[in-house]
Amino acid sequence: MRRLLFCVLVMMSSSGFAADYYVHASNGSDRNQGTSPEQAWKSLRALEKVTLQPGDRVLLARGERFHGNIELVDVAATETNPVVISSYAEGADESQPKPIVEAKGRNAGVLILDSRYIEISNLQIEADGGGFPAHAKANKRKLGKRSLKPRRVGIYVVALGREESGYIRIDNVDVREVYANNQGFVRSYKDTVSSNGEEEYGFGMFFASVPGAVLNHISVSNSSVSNVSHTGMKFHGKGEINYVQVLDNQVLNSGGPGMQMSGVTKALVRGNTVNGSGSPLDKRNWSRGSGMWTWGSSDIIVERNQFLNANGPGDSAGFHIDFNCKNIIVQYNLSANNAGGFIEVLGNNYNNTYRYNVSVNDGHRVKKPGVAFQEGKTFWLSGFVGSDKSGKKPRPKKRHGPYNTYIYNNTIFVDDHITAKIAVTKVAEGALIANNIFHIVGDSKVVQGDQYVPENNGDTLNLKNIVFKNNLFLKSDNWPEQVLIQDSAPLIGNAEFSQPGGLRIADYAPTNTAMVEDRGIDIPRIPGDENGLIVGLKVERDILGNPIIGKPDMGAIEVSTH
Repeated sequence: MRRLLFCVLVMMSSSGFAADYYVHASNGSDRNQGTSPEQAWKSLRALEKVTLQPGDRVLLARGERFHGNIELVDVAATETNPVVISSYAEGADESQPKPIVEAKGRNAGVLILDSRYIEISNLQIEADGGGFPAHAKANKRKLGKRSLKPRRVGIYVVALGREESGYIRIDNVDVREVYANNQGFVRSYKDTVSSNGEEEYGFGMFFASVPGAVLNHISVSNSSVSNVSHTGMKFHGKGEINYVQVLDNQVLNSGGPGMQMSGVTKALVRGNTVNGSGSPLDKRNWSRGSGMWTWGSSDIIVERNQFLNANGPGDSAGFHIDFNCKNIIVQYNLSANNAGGFIEVLGNNYNNTYRYNVSVNDGHRVKKPGVAFQEGKTFWLSGFVGSDKSGKKPRPKKRHGPYNTYIYNNTIFVDDHITAKIAVTKVAEGALIANNIFHIVGDSKVVQGDQYVPENNGDTLNLKNIVFKNNLFLKSDNWPEQVLIQDSAPLIGNAEFSQPGGLRIADYAPTNTAMVEDRGIDIPRIPGDENGLIVGLKVERDILGNPIIGKPDMGAIEVSTH
């Protein structure tokens, strides 16, 4: 199979000038020079003729479909002269559709390997089926002394070498219909309930580093991923992945999680909409996944996003914090109709927070053999830290944590068609739960954590440094008395939301001002916590941007009449 391989030297060409290369599937010819719209090449294969230099641009004609893929290997561009992959419009008509890279049967529509300062914009990428390339079925693709694990990905960014890679900017790119398997393939339920899936899948965007490799400064903005069989945007740092921005994107109907970060340090995830993660709409999908989740990551701010309609037999929360994380800030988000739940914090996690979020009807899943192996939960503190797989049968490791978890000023609405389910592990140490509104119209019940061997109920003696007070409950039984921790000074009453059951944040503005205004407490440090939150405990504005004047109000929305 032919492939495009850019082997780029660090030094500039002798002329010192950057070049533009044009490709037009209908009107071009691979016998042309490729350096003007009139001399455009026809196919992506023609790009093998050039060695790209810093400042070079590869421009695909709008309204055209290109079969094949683009691979950039060892590209060493610069901050002031990046290598650009983008589009051009005949007659400067920017209303024409984006050019489509059709990468069926390829590893990736665009592969970026051990490269720096690359910008990709104004493209659409598809890769619907075709299986993995024949040469990859031995599990590895050889690139000199490097090996690249085969995947089906829209955009695949990989750091394998010892030199720093990164400074990758992706803007206004649409990735859609990415599957490893051809239509007609049916995913097994056994694979869906495995930890991350073991069969062949398609991913929207995948950013990876191997041990010893560094991938820094990744930006994805104003882009979309839709209809892929696994994760929409995945960051997988076995080496280092640092300084990530994911801004103003859409992930729709991903078969797995919408977004996922493992081994990431310092990231901002803002203004995104994730809708329908864990989608079962295509039988090739994994059909399970949270809107977003983190594992083994630190210093992540997740704010002003919408996480909607997550599906699956397990996980599938709006946003959940998997184990081995610290300093994860989840604030100012809308979480709605997610099967797995709203608040989910696993073990060995430190100084994470959910604050000033609105949750609507999260946690509606009911555990049932062959259908769902976990209960959906409105609130879950879990000590799960993974399994020991060294023996014949995996066994849960000794649970511990989470530690110093801050949960305050959230508005949680659960309608009467859902039983709100609560689970709190006995090994949690340090938690602050205050100023939240738990507006649970129907029933509530305690459930045992079920990502490990269920623990027996017990007393609170093992729960250390818990500050649980000053939360507003619609009814006195909203928080079951069997839960290991209890509010020491609860408020009972109706906040009287402006439009309960709606899907706008403003629908949960309280109209009963006497019940919520200035009724919150100033958030203290958890006893024994020397760190607090990386962004501070005090919040200046609410989820709608209203200033917080005087004492905080209850819930995520200020109703101050000062």
